[in-house]
Amino acid sequence: MNSHTPTPARLTTLTLFGIKKGHLRWGLAQMGTSGPHLAKIPGLLFYKLLGSGHGQGFSIKPNFWRYGLLCTWENEAAADAFLNSSELMQEYVTHTYESWTVKLLPYQSHGQWDKQEPFTPTLAEKYSSGPVAVLTRASINWLALPDFWRFVPKASKALEDAKGLICSIGLGELPLVRQATFSIWESEEAMKAYAYKHADHKKVIHRTRAKRWYSEELFARFIPVASEGSWNGIDPVKQLVVPDVL
Repeated sequence: MNSHTPTPARLTTLTLFGIKKGHLRWGLAQMGTSGPHLAKIPGLLFYKLLGSGHGQGFSIKPNFWRYGLLCTWENEAAADAFLNSSELMQEYVTHTYESWTVKLLPYQSHGQWDKQEPFTPTLAEKYSSGPVAVLTRASINWLALPDFWRFVPKASKALEDAKGLICSIGLGELPLVRQATFSIWESEEAMKAYAYKHADHKKVIHRTRAKRWYSEELFARFIPVASEGSWNGIDPVKQLVVPDVL
């Protein structure tokens, strides 16, 4: 039987952890030891353990006190069971002084991550007003690394003064080579103004295509639908989420 009911968008969560002083080794170890536990979580479809960098975008300097966990889920119940009740998350609570989780629904996604399309299906309806979260992720070709890191930091630093930016962070699976930036903007218009009109960022886009910097890349936009906890002492988007979408 054919069904005309749209497939629900792939619920995505991003959790950022602030590691307590004296727990640095534990935080580093999780990049290698949490994977087997996550592989057994019911309803978890895709996950990435992520380190972070200093600043608000791609960064050559790691921040060993801030880590991220990106997940996609079968449904919200599976996400909530893990976030609120799992042994792994309870262990993170013991070793962190703060954590912040944002729930996201993708409305646009292009490209792949480890030859997968983790954020599909996306929302069927258009989204044109309100806050937007953006994830850009790339595997950088080894031969392109010197050129990449010569041009990208200037564009990332420009995020600090970008109009309409609410928050952003540089994340990565592997230092220098497998990088991502997550950001939340007041509107899609504000995000596009930075992405396509800022001179330094326009140069990066041009050189990315001309020099073939990336062996794999992904660009996704999301609606933030729920937010809980703190990042640098505050919840940056609690008053801006779009809860009626879930």
